[in-house]
Amino acid sequence: MKSSNRPEKGSQIAVQPIKDPRDIARLKKLLASNPRDLAIFTLGINTNLRASDILALTVGHVKTLNPGDELFRYREKKTSKERTITINRLVYNALQALLVTMPDAQDGDPLFQSRKGRGALTVSTLNNMVKAWCAEDLKLKGNYGSHTLRKTFGYQHRVLHGTDIPTLMEMFNHSTQKQTLTYLCIQPEEIKNAYLKEI
Repeated sequence: MKSSNRPEKGSQIAVQPIKDPRDIARLKKLLASNPRDLAIFTLGINTNLRASDILALTVGHVKTLNPGDELFRYREKKTSKERTITINRLVYNALQALLVTMPDAQDGDPLFQSRKGRGALTVSTLNNMVKAWCAEDLKLKGNYGSHTLRKTFGYQHRVLHGTDIPTLMEMFNHSTQKQTLTYLCIQPEEIKNAYLKEI
């Protein structure tokens, strides 16, 4: 049986954000007994880091951080643009819970380690993890993958918190507002809702 979450060979399907905050809460509850996976999910939806940048983190990058601290200043692998990420209390708590499970870890060790050794998780593994969380655990319809974490950050900021498009553009390092709106998967919904408003 073919997975509805997997594109045909040679085709490309953009992944979606997790739109319903209740689904985010459900997934956090499901991941609560797995500090590594909960930390990845919490970090991903609260910082908008790309999967490759999340998985490049080491223990030394995060072990002395407190809420409100900058994660670190770095260049994105994909764009080579410099980024600074600030962590909130949810990210701090999730990272601390993970670090407790890694008492012998050295500063240079990967923060998110494979179960098969002490190497870092790969992007393809994280992609499969997110697909499973969304399709199998949450039973969500649609296409999901590692980029879902970053898109969820943007979607929830715009819809739930009302973060404006220019601010999100800056956070995502996008060059146009159109790129940001398309990326957030909300432009068609907002246009439709605008037409339904009565004057």
